[in-house]
Amino acid sequence: MRTRTYKTSYADLVALTPHRSNWAWAGASLALMACAPLVLGSHGLNILSTIFVMAIGILGLNLLTGVTGQISLGHAGFLLIGAYAQAILTTDYHLPAWLAIFASGAVAAIASLVVGVPSLRLKGLYLAITTLAFTFIVRHLVLFAEGLTRGSEGMAVEPLVLLGYAVKSDQPFFYVALAMLVLFVLITLNLMRTRIGRAWLAVRDHDIAARAMGISLMRYKLLAFMVSAFYTGVAGALVALHTRYINVDTFSILISIEALAMIIVGGMGRVHGALLGTALILVLPELLNFGFSLAGDRFTTLMADRIYEVKGLLYGVVILLFLRLEPEGLAGIWRKVKRFWVQWPLSQ
Repeated sequence: MRTRTYKTSYADLVALTPHRSNWAWAGASLALMACAPLVLGSHGLNILSTIFVMAIGILGLNLLTGVTGQISLGHAGFLLIGAYAQAILTTDYHLPAWLAIFASGAVAAIASLVVGVPSLRLKGLYLAITTLAFTFIVRHLVLFAEGLTRGSEGMAVEPLVLLGYAVKSDQPFFYVALAMLVLFVLITLNLMRTRIGRAWLAVRDHDIAARAMGISLMRYKLLAFMVSAFYTGVAGALVALHTRYINVDTFSILISIEALAMIIVGGMGRVHGALLGTALILVLPELLNFGFSLAGDRFTTLMADRIYEVKGLLYGVVILLFLRLEPEGLAGIWRKVKRFWVQWPLSQ
């Protein structure tokens, strides 16, 4: 029976996974996901691509909020910065789209210093309000800077070109989004086992003790803001490439609330929790529509005008249920299922 408790070397402590079977399962899941275009239509691929893109940003928010313990409601602002940076760099400055993706992340990371530096002495609700105010500021700056951002009219986005092929349809972008998600998952897993990742956990668990151990709170909090913003900026750039047209209204404050809900539902501080939470929250509206279709045409017509209110209500119910019944989120449920399976028939 595997307990995964005892480690006999330092290499075991910093390994990405303690068992090779995990790599086999991960490879099988990735291969299965790569075959999705064979069975899914355009709508299904569009949903999966949206999940992959948003999961990159949620991984960044999870590093800031779940791992470092800094509550942020500025996710929508960094997504907006990344999307507009992608559009401006490719349309006005003719930078290659694949290079502009990472440059957009860098722009968002630099912009995070605007909110990161003043927030070094803030915690909890005060920090959340500060990051929320940052989102409002960014939205209004985009509207005022009409010469650069086209104001309320929005901007068209140049398509991604790889090896001379323009990525315009759903299937090619699906593979691009999947590859980017795998890349950032590997980066996150490796980052978590470094000195930086362990310092972030120390700051979250007890910042006073972390400072006594020689950890610079200012340095690692700022680094957490910048890394999180970089992830989110890259996600925003991919959103721009996916939709091919962006407008300030696309990045509403509700996105920040949904992002926080994703890491709560998935499991704070866990990589697979961020992925599971993103998938669940984004699939909920589709499940809602499916339930309405089963209820009949009259019910579907009746609820069509109230879909946004119902969706918000559903988000609230799901968050309350997880906070009350399973505070560790989907990651906690997954851990319990694995423990039951591994320890069977001795499981309680």
